[in-house]
Amino acid sequence: MVVLTRNTKKYQMRRDVKFVAWNPLMEPAPKEAFTTNNGNSVDVIINLLGENISAARWSEDQKDKIYNSRILGTRNLIRGVDQHLENDLNLFISTSAVGIYESNLPDELDESASHGKGFLSRVCEDWEIEANKLKKTKRTLITRVGVVFGNTGGALEKLLPVFKLGGGGPIGNGKQIMSWIHVRDLVNIYIKAIENENYKGIVNAVSPEVTTNKEFTKALAQAVGRPALFPVPPQMLKLLFGEMSSIILDSQNIMSKGLNDLGHEFLYPNVFDALSEIAQGVNF
Repeated sequence: MVVLTRNTKKYQMRRDVKFVAWNPLMEPAPKEAFTTNNGNSVDVIINLLGENISAARWSEDQKDKIYNSRILGTRNLIRGVDQHLENDLNLFISTSAVGIYESNLPDELDESASHGKGFLSRVCEDWEIEANKLKKTKRTLITRVGVVFGNTGGALEKLLPVFKLGGGGPIGNGKQIMSWIHVRDLVNIYIKAIENENYKGIVNAVSPEVTTNKEFTKALAQAVGRPALFPVPPQMLKLLFGEMSSIILDSQNIMSKGLNDLGHEFLYPNVFDALSEIAQGVNF
């Protein structure tokens, strides 16, 4: 396995993993990234490039970081493949997000649904265009990922301590629909895609069971054994986070027709089971 990273120093070196330093905004992926420690050429690439969209308020500079980290990064990754790989990849997996779809519609949205017009939609569209420019691959899979539940990074890392102290609550009326996925299920999609050549094209990487914000709040509170007593006014989030608050306030009922057609099975299809598993692994 080879891991491309901007900072190799933060990782503990392992015999079975090769860490390669790379600045994805400045140069093509380097030659050493395409050979494993045992000298074999890589045959699968999973593209997880991207500035965390919730890392900071969306100033124009932050928007540029979010956009360029994905579009320029993917472009330079593909330039590296073109320059340094002689044979085609067996599989190229590139990440996208359900933010590509229009928000606040009453309908269920599958992979054929119309795209939105906002910032996240544009980022996702351009990201997918760059990914599809890779020709040296037998198969490409683009995963449009929902809200990822895990205890390292992301929204839950910030929310879990708050809920453990009893400070959590629904946002507004709590009716917003959240399309989500447990991080282990996301990894499992990648594993299944490597094993099964029918995993290709575009799939929505979301749990088969969507949840409302109210249901999510209740499940998270139960998972940490605390009440959720403090509703959060939407206006407060808009004031605190500006345009970025749309991540939390918008409603999207996303279904994964692609994975369902493949007969894909989820480890954590239920929001309470997913949040309970995550909460058990957190030291408060």
